Amino acid sequence: MVISWPTGLTTLCLCAFTFSAFTCHIAHARTQVATSEIADIAESATPRAASAESQAHQADGDDEGHKGNGERLSEKNEDQHTNQAKSAKSATIRLAESDAIFQEITALSKEKRQKLRIIALAPHIVESMFEVGAGQQIIATTAHADYPEAAKDILQIGNYARLQIEKIVQLQPDVVIAWKTGNPGDDLSRLKKYKVKVIYSNPTTLSQVADELLMLGQLTGREAAAEQAATAYTTQLNSLKTRYAQQAPIRTFYELWSRPLRTVANNAWPQQQLALCGAQNPFAHANDDYPSVGLEQVLVTLPQVIIQPTQHAADTPDALNWAKWQHIPAAQNGFIFHPNADKVHRMTSRMLDEVALMCEQIDKARQFYQVDTPVSE
Repeated sequence: MVISWPTGLTTLCLCAFTFSAFTCHIAHARTQVATSEIADIAESATPRAASAESQAHQADGDDEGHKGNGERLSEKNEDQHTNQAKSAKSATIRLAESDAIFQEITALSKEKRQKLRIIALAPHIVESMFEVGAGQQIIATTAHADYPEAAKDILQIGNYARLQIEKIVQLQPDVVIAWKTGNPGDDLSRLKKYKVKVIYSNPTTLSQVADELLMLGQLTGREAAAEQAATAYTTQLNSLKTRYAQQAPIRTFYELWSRPLRTVANNAWPQQQLALCGAQNPFAHANDDYPSVGLEQVLVTLPQVIIQPTQHAADTPDALNWAKWQHIPAAQNGFIFHPNADKVHRMTSRMLDEVALMCEQIDKARQFYQVDTPVSE
């Protein structure tokens, strides 16, 4: 199976047109490429006609021109590994500093923690803070933070691609809660230079949503409310696991984005939801969490269910109308479901309500097909 991967430039354009903060994050995460790599991408994507001047340089024995492909590739790989190592070291340092700041803040009295002025740099952080009763402590946030309704009134100081550093510094927050993998790393480094205290939100699994609630409760002096919310979430999660864990798998394609066609795999947030529902994703073991795939690659898997979140439903511009391909079971039998994208794509407890509905829809399809044996991989 051949899977094509989008370039950083493609994902940057993709992100500019999405209304889902989660999808924006996915696209933006794929753009973290060194400047030299972006130049290489642009160069390789454009037909090149060698000019007389460039031919002359090659004929004159330009050093770079005489380098073998293997040597240039080796140098590029070495640079990439060096950049990755530096990035990993920087991230490790930031996390250690974040832990120290968290310990410093939680040592304060409950009364002081309940009065902290906080900037929350992601929609899921805002939503979870409101859930533990700390919404009124948020003085600024980023684009797409729109739930609950009161969140729409919060000052916005950036988006997935760029933060307004000067504005953040001017607001003088007691602490900034950043999204570890969703906020620009260079902006977070700049905040450090201005002595802004930053701690990180980083839920990567379904179960860690409960941990996130507890962390926010401890940070804001609202432990009791956080404990209640986390317990309710964990109970619901375990209930779904129990209900669907032993169900026969059913072939399911998840359309994360339509143009280019993108799905989910491995540890991606929606892939964990599919696994929770007992759905079998044909692309689950791809080399990336959010791979781009060809339409033909999807059609040959004969999906029994297609999950198409609301902002990419068939009646939206540029969306795929899967009903056109009546040879696939999902289209033949009408098992194309449209969960609310904002709910399923945010790492909050509200997500589970929508996932529960998605699991029920998948189970109805399962019963229709009378699946009683595992689907071969």
